[in-house]
Amino acid sequence: MRKAMRFCVPCLFGVEGLVAQELRDMELDQVQAENGRVLFSGGWEAMVRTNLNSRFGERVLLLLGEFTARSFEELFQGVKSLPWEDFLGKEDQFPVTGSCLSSQLHSVPDCQAIVKKAVVERLKAKYRLSWFPETGSLHRIRFRILKDRVTVLVDTSGEGLHKRGYRAQSNQAPIKETLAASLCQLSRLRSDGRLIDPFCGSGTLLVEGALLAQRIAPGLHRSFTAQTWDSVPQTLWQQERERARSLERRDSGFSAQGFDVDSASVALTLQNARKAGVEDVVSAQVRDIRDFSQEGTYGCVICNPPYGERLLDVRQAQELYQVMGTLFQPRRGWSFGIITPDTDFESLYGRKADKRRKLYNGMIQCQYYQYFKGEGTTREPSAASAR
Repeated sequence: MRKAMRFCVPCLFGVEGLVAQELRDMELDQVQAENGRVLFSGGWEAMVRTNLNSRFGERVLLLLGEFTARSFEELFQGVKSLPWEDFLGKEDQFPVTGSCLSSQLHSVPDCQAIVKKAVVERLKAKYRLSWFPETGSLHRIRFRILKDRVTVLVDTSGEGLHKRGYRAQSNQAPIKETLAASLCQLSRLRSDGRLIDPFCGSGTLLVEGALLAQRIAPGLHRSFTAQTWDSVPQTLWQQERERARSLERRDSGFSAQGFDVDSASVALTLQNARKAGVEDVVSAQVRDIRDFSQEGTYGCVICNPPYGERLLDVRQAQELYQVMGTLFQPRRGWSFGIITPDTDFESLYGRKADKRRKLYNGMIQCQYYQYFKGEGTTREPSAASAR
């Protein structure tokens, strides 16, 4: 077995920098950010640490090889040349999934069959067996063929890393956990800060903010596919869980408050906070956005208001933006972050954002509008007042 391996962490477009920085903070080697993914090098310890601690990445994949293939024969030989016996035992399962885009090889089912056959032939030669039962631990093989360039990976995570284990249920339009954590990081949420979400829904932003502020590893309460691999020492999982717990700071003074017009959403927020183990710092109440007030000397407001294309009609959503622009006032010690796909948001809100970033909420392209400058910010007339 090679001591150093290459791993890939796919991520939402727009958060590659956050993933790269968190991997460096984990003291991982050769971190390299690319579009939609971040690479790093290391042994099994690095893989385990990333699975347990990554807040912004979608999963951890073992990058087994990359090569060019314009024919099935080139694909077959390229896959067969990889050291499958280092990772796959005689009884392990190895289903194949993948994608093809802008390549000579464009049939995914045909490519799946070729990849599978190549792995089998490699293992036949190494283990001197003619048949593999595939009743053992799961090693899901993933391939991507983009512009004739083949990438072959093995999934170590299983379920996506956004599945933290606390959100069995959600409301109609939940924000993904990895995106919620990213918004909190982009807003520079303080460990002793106060997070407010006036549209809390199932509480994802509040829970992710609490996990981030208190340095609680998001993967502590879930399992991963690679936990069943014979090639990964079980002691590493226990060792890295203990390391993660030693870094927690549960006495930082952080608090999170959520509000929603729906009582069922408020109950769900509190339930999810309990499951995540942060119920002591998360509170939620039934309250309309129109009753919002800036209480206290500081606050970090982060919200995912209802989109016109999701829950409310466009006009109702735009009216909400106008209300928010009136209520969210520039003040020293306060910041506001709003994610929305509405390209007219700033004119409706009545103020140009101090900073904005393009992000994706599922398949919906959004902008994250951030307001953090204090009093004296020039307010533009809203669309309503302009009319």
